[in-house]
Amino acid sequence: MARLLLFGGKGGVGKTTTSAATAVWLADSGLRVLLVSSDPAHSTSDSLGVEIGSQPTPIEGVDGLFGLEMDPESKISSVLPKLGDMMNSMGSSGGMGGLGSLSMMLDPNAKQEMDEMRSEVQTSDMVIPGLDEALAFDELLRHVEDPTWDVIVFDTAPTGHTLRFLSLPELIESWSDRIIRMMRVSGGLRSMLFGRKESESMKEELERFRRRVLHVRRVLSNEEITSFTLVTIPERMGINETLRAHTSLLEYQLPVPNCLVNRVTPEFDHPFLENRRNAELSRIGELKDELQNVEIATMELMDDEVVGLDALRGVGEELYGKVKILDDSLGPHSVGSALKHSIHRGMKREIDGDIERIFLHYPGIQRDELSLRSDDGVLYVGLNGRERAVETKIPTKASRVKAKLENDVLQLDIPLTEE
Repeated sequence: MARLLLFGGKGGVGKTTTSAATAVWLADSGLRVLLVSSDPAHSTSDSLGVEIGSQPTPIEGVDGLFGLEMDPESKISSVLPKLGDMMNSMGSSGGMGGLGSLSMMLDPNAKQEMDEMRSEVQTSDMVIPGLDEALAFDELLRHVEDPTWDVIVFDTAPTGHTLRFLSLPELIESWSDRIIRMMRVSGGLRSMLFGRKESESMKEELERFRRRVLHVRRVLSNEEITSFTLVTIPERMGINETLRAHTSLLEYQLPVPNCLVNRVTPEFDHPFLENRRNAELSRIGELKDELQNVEIATMELMDDEVVGLDALRGVGEELYGKVKILDDSLGPHSVGSALKHSIHRGMKREIDGDIERIFLHYPGIQRDELSLRSDDGVLYVGLNGRERAVETKIPTKASRVKAKLENDVLQLDIPLTEE
């Protein structure tokens, strides 16, 4: 399982630059890194100077680095049914398919309640608020659970979107309650005409999706997997937003060990710039007083925009120091200077005589959450129902593999001899 490094903050504070510089530095250190963005403005592509798409794309000039820009809106219909059609079917004015006759049969109070609830979903294009963020994090988790990655660096949307996702399970429960009330309002006549199958299917889908979101939230709150770095600027609004975000993230038990204050005015012998710098340092002091358990790093304003690999490598050295190639052990590996992270490799391989030995890092995972099977010589490792093919030297059968889970590491011993 990959280490997940999230970078978040209000818009325009340098999250994308910090994320991209971190990803380049880690890949240069010998790790296999996926840089992920859910920004529809394609800022990550602009920062790297390389066009990336909806599938992991190798970044030319950085061995081991891949980029991915997610488009969660394109996947909404495949994950959760849209609610508008169902709402309209419970009292719209269209023909029998829209139950217009049912709407007329309801007493005035019931019809008014139905109309009020249905007004929240005016068209079939509207879905549960926060669904796009949920899809982004759900797709992100697929990559985190892929053992071939060492680190996932996620350039998040502005912090408010992240917090909206974290509150989604409770929101889904609230919407489920509304849907159930509408079913009760439409009552037995609708069931008599059309049966309960459609209604039950919607409830089951909502519950299934809620459980998936809760699982993502558990992963995000596991400090062995996830680390959230707040990025801000030394202005009053930026500092206040950061303090609020920190409080909210802690409420959801997300680990927040780092905060980067970006674009600090450099030291110059000029009254205007001196006054500005002193005001900024005062605000940074306030931030340190409020966030005493968070490592506060600073980055001075640069004389040009940061675009392209050379510029990103310069930022990476400012944040993490000179690049050092990490040894091939699973870790943990402590990296960084201004910003610090603890990194595990996701996978390690070795050959011991006639045995291929594969080590997979799975922090906090229990035996009953893992599965192992093979199909046509390909070995699959499953985690909570999601399977990944694990490349082996020769085709193999799961029945021949010796598996052991110990200290958060799944060890697979695969015979290299024929049966």
